[in-house]
Amino acid sequence: MSDLPDVFDPRRYAAGPPHDDYRELRERHPVAWQEEYEVLGWPAGPGFWAVTRHADVVRVLKDPVTYSSLLGATQIRDPDPDDLPFIRRMMLNQDRPDHGRLRRVVSRAFTPRRTDRFAAATRARARTLLGAARDGAEDGVFDLVTEVTDDYALLNLADLLGVPGSDRGLLLEWTERVIGYQDPDEPPVLGPDGRPVNPRSPAMLREMFGYAQELAAYKRREPADDVMTALAHSELADAELEMFFFLLTVAGNDTVRSAAPGGFLTLAEHPRQWRALREGEAPLGTAVEELLRWHPPVLTFRRTAARDTVLAGQRIRAGDKVVVFHASANHDERVFTRPQRLDLNRTPNPHVSFGEGPHICLGAHFARLQLRVLHQEALRLLPGPALAGPPRRLVSNFINGVKSLPLRLSGPGSGPRG
Repeated sequence: MSDLPDVFDPRRYAAGPPHDDYRELRERHPVAWQEEYEVLGWPAGPGFWAVTRHADVVRVLKDPVTYSSLLGATQIRDPDPDDLPFIRRMMLNQDRPDHGRLRRVVSRAFTPRRTDRFAAATRARARTLLGAARDGAEDGVFDLVTEVTDDYALLNLADLLGVPGSDRGLLLEWTERVIGYQDPDEPPVLGPDGRPVNPRSPAMLREMFGYAQELAAYKRREPADDVMTALAHSELADAELEMFFFLLTVAGNDTVRSAAPGGFLTLAEHPRQWRALREGEAPLGTAVEELLRWHPPVLTFRRTAARDTVLAGQRIRAGDKVVVFHASANHDERVFTRPQRLDLNRTPNPHVSFGEGPHICLGAHFARLQLRVLHQEALRLLPGPALAGPPRRLVSNFINGVKSLPLRLSGPGSGPRG
């Protein structure tokens, strides 16, 4: 299998997902063995099976009995064995029955009713950030990421959690530390042996966990209608509350932080589709789903085979790592007609950008709300997005991040509308 494409190397994703290689794997070897070599200072691993077809990705994600989140957690790289018990306290890295119990508890805090309550504030924030970026654009150019979407995602999440304004910069700092650990622009924290330290290790998260307990104690004294108040008054143990705060801070922030600029980049590369959206030829909700299909915020998730099994004709042994590739599944010709074509009217659109099965993204409703609002306000306030330079992407085989997206204010339709 050595002649098969390498879709492991995080450096490759600095140019975007390798769709030609995904296509080759889907056609020739939909469950393909990938070498896991040393890269960017991180040690080699035992290798893994890359799952690239939509049906197989869904099958893996819907079968937690065969494909476990608990055995080796959910990142390609194996955690330090000493850290694994700690990592397993997070809902993301659990199987039933523990996962189901935690999911039920936190779902009561993360309701559509609660998230919808923030729609007006979300819209006002989108309008303010986009207007300031437009009005302050030097020579008509601004960076959507640094001037709009980073703050937009972070501040919306802080509102939902109930984090005081003075503490919100901490959320971004923690997110960048955890998400950007593969990126050369994000200097790693080194251990005594000179090698990078896993940003998900207990020592690296101690500060965040201490803050979570302080915030929960405050919410017990001063309750409000926010997620941390609900969690602080739930039956979660202290360790469970800390881990859920970590999950929300990182995953809740980075989902929109990645998907929002990805959607604008996609539209900048497809100006006819932007004009169709502007003229009302595509429903906004349908368009957002297609932009999510095109630019999923998460590229991969890992499972570990709990028993010997067969997937797409390939024998998999208990203990093997099995990694699903969301961006590949979203372009599977067996499911999507002309998947290489951006179609803002595409329906049905069974993309897997928020996952599938019992671990489907808990914050998907809030993420969709934020994306719809941001695009709606951009249609009012900005002309068609035109690239003013190449985007800079996160070096990662996990998060489909955009670090910089320079846009030029040009073309018809600028200024407030409606």
